[in-house]
Amino acid sequence: MTGRRKLDRRGFLRAGVAAATLLPVASGLAATGPRRRPNIVIILLDDFGIGDARSYNPWSAIPTPHIDRLAREGMRFADMHSSSAVCTPSRYSILTGRYCWRSRLKSGVLDGTGTNLIEPGRLTLPGLLKQAGYRTGGVGKWHLGLGEGEATDYSKPLRPGPVDHGFDYYFGIPSSLDFPPYLYFENDRVVEAPTAHTDGNDAPRGVFWRKGAIAPGFRMEEVVPTLTGKAVDFVAKGRKDQPFFLYFPLPSPHTPWVPLPEYQGKSGAGLYGDYVVETDAMIGRLLDAIDASGAASDTIVIVTSDNGADWKPQDAARFAHRANAHWRGEKADAWEAGHRVPFIIRWPGRIAPGSESEETGSLTDIMATIAGALDLPLPDDAAEDSFNLLPALQQSGHAPIRPNIVDHSLHGMFTIREGHWKLILGLGSGGFTLPKEVDAALGGPQGQLYDLDADPREENNLYDKRPDIVARLSATLDGLQRDGRSRPRRAI
Repeated sequence: MTGRRKLDRRGFLRAGVAAATLLPVASGLAATGPRRRPNIVIILLDDFGIGDARSYNPWSAIPTPHIDRLAREGMRFADMHSSSAVCTPSRYSILTGRYCWRSRLKSGVLDGTGTNLIEPGRLTLPGLLKQAGYRTGGVGKWHLGLGEGEATDYSKPLRPGPVDHGFDYYFGIPSSLDFPPYLYFENDRVVEAPTAHTDGNDAPRGVFWRKGAIAPGFRMEEVVPTLTGKAVDFVAKGRKDQPFFLYFPLPSPHTPWVPLPEYQGKSGAGLYGDYVVETDAMIGRLLDAIDASGAASDTIVIVTSDNGADWKPQDAARFAHRANAHWRGEKADAWEAGHRVPFIIRWPGRIAPGSESEETGSLTDIMATIAGALDLPLPDDAAEDSFNLLPALQQSGHAPIRPNIVDHSLHGMFTIREGHWKLILGLGSGGFTLPKEVDAALGGPQGQLYDLDADPREENNLYDKRPDIVARLSATLDGLQRDGRSRPRRAI
């Protein structure tokens, strides 16, 4: 990345500061000698914005002490992106290292009846780690489809599902907490059948879920602490002779915003902020469990978000809080707020505490980066869009790792980024922010081109002024879509 980002006096990321000096990271695990491989924990938040945590935005109206602790003890990335501005595609990319638009889901999200999205036989991150001897577990929101056919049949075994994609154990909910059916499943079975009905809810702002089937014992406000308890149990059952991998995709602070009473009123950003406070507290519970197990010094912890925050103009008008910092738009949009996400990684003894990186990255890169850290080879038919970010963890001053990143909005409006140039193939947000789509005027620009160094707010469209950049980025995107991969093939 050519530009540098720092927090200005309003708590927004802007150009300027150099990254902290980093500790050297040995290739593979040579530095650890005969010790076992590290445990790995990925905490994936849902609709959590880059301006929510005070480690990214000191002027946040929400206290986030546990996330901020991870930032103090690890590295904070300032230019990390989900592969999509909404959740299902992002989750697919994290677990497969592949852009989801290469799958059968070209845009949009699955609902609670959506069936298995990850292709049979595809190598996933948990599958890779299971092959390497890890005990693999997942706890939380799945949202990648369960079962086969046109719709999930919850009266039958939920196959294919997580246990078919590399997880030894999985406990969670099928999709977002506002999509029916509302239930827990464990491995390939429903815990309690959804034999009751909810009429749904749509008030106050953010306390929203759709009508539909629900398990009689299912309580919206209990889901986050219930899932956290299962994650804590998984860590507590860790063995000294076997490393573990835990994927912990919390369904918060996605709607419905339902913080428990003890967290209500604890932020300056209403129910959303209070739900973030609860979410941060659950991260604290998990960190405490890792500490109590004695494994903290031997555990990689990553915390990130699947896309930007659902923080609308009326929310910003009501509260002195900017969930997406100064970036334009919100969740679902092609603009930066839709897909620029927080990303913090702690690896004791390998990453310098309090360090920062301005490397441009994608959440698709998690798979190749972990493979690189563990010295595990990736076959060419896996993780096709995943790049190893280990050099960004090792040292400053290296060449950019990724030649480009590709994102898309809820409605499939593509973006491609190279350095400070960003091309959007369409007009409007492509997501939630108005105008969502704009018809091109006769003789006017057909898309959007922004210089993010000079114009981080994406307010000065250079599409017609720099046709050379438009042509180059358009051709690059065409090639990436045609070739089926962006990660170079291994030399033979």
